[in-house]
Amino acid sequence: MQELIRIQQIIAPEITKIIQLRYDILRAILYNQPIGRRNLASQLKLGERVIRGEISFLQELNLLHINQWGMTLTEEGERITSYLEEYIRQFGGLSSLEKKICRYLNLPEVIIIPGDSDVNPMVKSDLGRAGARYLKNKLQPKQILAVTGGTTLAEVAEALGNMRFKMDVLVVPARGGLGEKVEIQANTIAAQIAEHLGGDYKLLHVPDNLSPAALRTLQNEPGIKEILDLIAEADLVVHGIGTIEEMSSRRGLGEEEVKRIISKGAVGEALGYYIDSKGKIVDVISSIGLHLEDLKKSKLVVAIAGGKKKAAAILACMYASPQSTLITDQGAAEEIVRLIEEK
Repeated sequence: MQELIRIQQIIAPEITKIIQLRYDILRAILYNQPIGRRNLASQLKLGERVIRGEISFLQELNLLHINQWGMTLTEEGERITSYLEEYIRQFGGLSSLEKKICRYLNLPEVIIIPGDSDVNPMVKSDLGRAGARYLKNKLQPKQILAVTGGTTLAEVAEALGNMRFKMDVLVVPARGGLGEKVEIQANTIAAQIAEHLGGDYKLLHVPDNLSPAALRTLQNEPGIKEILDLIAEADLVVHGIGTIEEMSSRRGLGEEEVKRIISKGAVGEALGYYIDSKGKIVDVISSIGLHLEDLKKSKLVVAIAGGKKKAAAILACMYASPQSTLITDQGAAEEIVRLIEEK
């Protein structure tokens, strides 16, 4: 396919631009359906006249429906959108970029989604779909899946709900809860994923930032210990990665505490561990659940995070702990390569 795309770019570069435009339209409808023309034009920053012409063309191809509530994709429209995603990946040279990052970081697998989630919110939804597809391909019946919280993992849960994919698995939160919105807490995401898959789930009702004495007491509670044992035995772990600013906000840390962590050189956080640019752990949140050292026991460990601003945090976490797969976006991937090649 790459050679065909290269020839197409030379002979008919205008075709690529048209394909990109129609992919953007189909993808925007997929994530916002039902959606009206005016709203779609506003989201894509395109004139209504352009949108009207493209929508008419796509409707003739039976790729979308239009009714009084707005536009929705047909089954064929969803299938074509999925195929176009791979075309856009190849067009952007993302396969080569994946191989380069695998080589630089000694990772078995890297999956890169086109775009930058810092710039386009739909790219985060694309990351969620990529994470959902990964789970669909890798999960086996009776396995234990551990997940963290966060907006990207929430997108994974939502994408699984649209896939009509069932699997008898046990889903558990990887860590105790943060002081954040309920919908992006690990417990909520674990329950949603289990519901979408038709599996079972166990919840861990323990907050972060407990005293060491309180943690020791809780860890010996029979109900808590049972869940912690299940988390430690997880066959597949899917976790997010955060910047210091993002995670300190989610954890409700004060300004002085944030300054203290940054002064130690921390650039990223995963599973309650603050990590510097070389992958060294410089601070740890007092919490309960999965620890970085536990990842060595899991069969598959998947980090999913995107956006150019997170590149340094992602790179730090790749250095800190063994990972099976990194799922990220083009914005983060290109910046990761730049940071590595600068050294």
